[in-house]
Amino acid sequence: MAIQSALVVSTTYDVQGRRIREYKGVVRGITVRAPTIAQGILGGLKSIVGGRIGAYTEMCEQARQAAYDLMLEHARELGANAVVGVAFDASEVAARASATEVLCYGTAVVLE
Repeated sequence: MAIQSALVVSTTYDVQGRRIREYKGVVRGITVRAPTIAQGILGGLKSIVGGRIGAYTEMCEQARQAAYDLMLEHARELGANAVVGVAFDASEVAARASATEVLCYGTAVVLE
């Protein structure tokens, strides 16, 4: 397994104390997730009584992390050492399967 260098990641469009030398372009990571059978059953039962649905929270966090990791991989492929303007978006893509698309995107840059 190769050791990957850390990228600077920011939700702002600059990095304090660093100058952007080059813009590499938009990078993104996308994943589509659906709950496992167990998560679906637990989530369904919890929705009847109300409250926090931990099974769905876990699934969503896994999806966000996967999209984030894919975005970083895309940035590395472009030769960036940072990603600025990072944001997440999510939408339902298959209502019957409870599948959700999670997108993480930003602008890959090279900092001096």
